[in-house]
Formats: sequence, structure tokens, C-alpha cells
Amino acid sequence: MSMSFDRYMKDMIQPMRDELTSIGIKELRTPEEVETHLQDAPGTTLVVINSVCGCAAGQCRPGVALALQNDLVPDNLFTVFAGQDKEATAKAREYFAPYPPSSPSIAVLKDGELVHFIERHQIEDRSAQEIAEDLIEAFDRVCR
Repeated sequence: MSMSFDRYMKDMIQPMRDELTSIGIKELRTPEEVETHLQDAPGTTLVVINSVCGCAAGQCRPGVALALQNDLVPDNLFTVFAGQDKEATAKAREYFAPYPPSSPSIAVLKDGELVHFIERHQIEDRSAQEIAEDLIEAFDRVCR
């Protein structure tokens, strides 16, 4: 039974992963990948903490997609999937201090330092367009 449930979950979640990877965001699946790509990453980096929840589907992922249509976007685009790639997500969250774990959430780093963070509560109560505007403001400020 466990195998079929795992397969079902994988099949159900794959489109949620694809929604970000299909727009050029690289998925980090292990703590080692997170460390390789985030530790002292030069330039600007976007990290989306993806999730299965409704606000990830309705606001977070669409908001990120809209924001990435901006003229200025981060050099590096990454995502980890909370609840699925647990160790990778935990490792990524180490870079988001002092913010508590939150999913979905969106981080912008510059030269490895957190410069902008959108927590779940700032996603739940806003539209995809409002999230995009928030990210675009951050991109315009830090991606120069």
C-alpha cells in the first residue's frame, strides 16, 4: 500500500513542481544541492519554498511567474518543495534567518545574504498580482 500511495503523491505533486521548473526555476532536491547553489552564491538569487497548499497554487507560483516577466530578474532561480524534499527545504531555510519556517515563502538573496523575504501570511491574503509587484520591487532594488 505504501508504494502505491507514494506513487500517487508523486504523480499528484509533479505538476506543482513543473509549474516552477517549466519557467526556468531549478529544483534543489537535496541538502547538498542547496548548499552548493546557495552558500556564498554570487549575484542575486530567488528561492521559492513550494508547497501543496492552495495559496501556493493560487497566489505564490502564479505571482512568481508574473514577477519573472520583469526586465530585471535574479541571476539564479531555485526552488525547494516543503513537505516533499524535507532535508533540502530545512537546509534552504538556514539561509532565511531570522524568519521562522513558512511555506510557501519566497526569498531573494544578494551575494548569499537575505535581502527580501515574503512569508506565508504575506501570500495567503494577497493576489498573485500583488505578490508579483512585491517581488518586482525587490528585483528592481537588488538586481542591478
